Amino acid sequence: MPSHAALPFAPAAVLFDMDGTMIESEAALLECWRQAAQDLGFALQDELWLSMVGLHDRACHDLLSRHLSDTQIQALLDAMQALYDRRVDAGLPLKGGLTALLDRLAAQALPTAVVTSTRRARALYKLERAGLGERFALVVGGDEVVHPKPAPDIYLLAAQRLGVDPARCVVLEDSPAGVRAALGAGMTPIHIPDLVAPSDEVRALGHRIVRSMDDAHALLAPWLRDEAVAR
Repeated sequence: MPSHAALPFAPAAVLFDMDGTMIESEAALLECWRQAAQDLGFALQDELWLSMVGLHDRACHDLLSRHLSDTQIQALLDAMQALYDRRVDAGLPLKGGLTALLDRLAAQALPTAVVTSTRRARALYKLERAGLGERFALVVGGDEVVHPKPAPDIYLLAAQRLGVDPARCVVLEDSPAGVRAALGAGMTPIHIPDLVAPSDEVRALGHRIVRSMDDAHALLAPWLRDEAVAR
């Protein structure tokens, strides 16, 4: 994947998307969508589920409404949620390399936050079940803004709450919607694709695209030294 160019500035904060970036949840969610649709007899293609990756509930509903009635959508959501809740309750695994990066950032006292399209209360629960509940002082959820990803609002809100310049924020994201949100906020995204490979249109945005959390760590590493990070 392209663009491993080193970061040209010392980050003032590192912002993390949650699902598919830190937690191996997108594949589990895809399986639950498939199973729920199959159980209800809805013939829906994987392209639909993949198009919803990184989007807020309202945007997902709009996509589903092209194929199903409101009553069918609600039945599908209820069935999917019941399946997915069991997966979340059991604890979803973390992405490889995440713990090492979080440890490094904490050692530098570099501000971090979770910025997710998921409702904040739900995000807090998922983070707790994944063992990340104590890792982040700030969690911003999709229900806290009027315009969710790919609009920049949620990332601008996170920067405001951290008291940092958006131009000095690095964002780790797995979805095109999240990358667009970060770019729109004037931030520097590092794109770690999960289920959705970046299209030519997404690649043309010119941002950094890497294969893994370890690769993202390597891009940040020059600014993560033993001494305190200048901010």
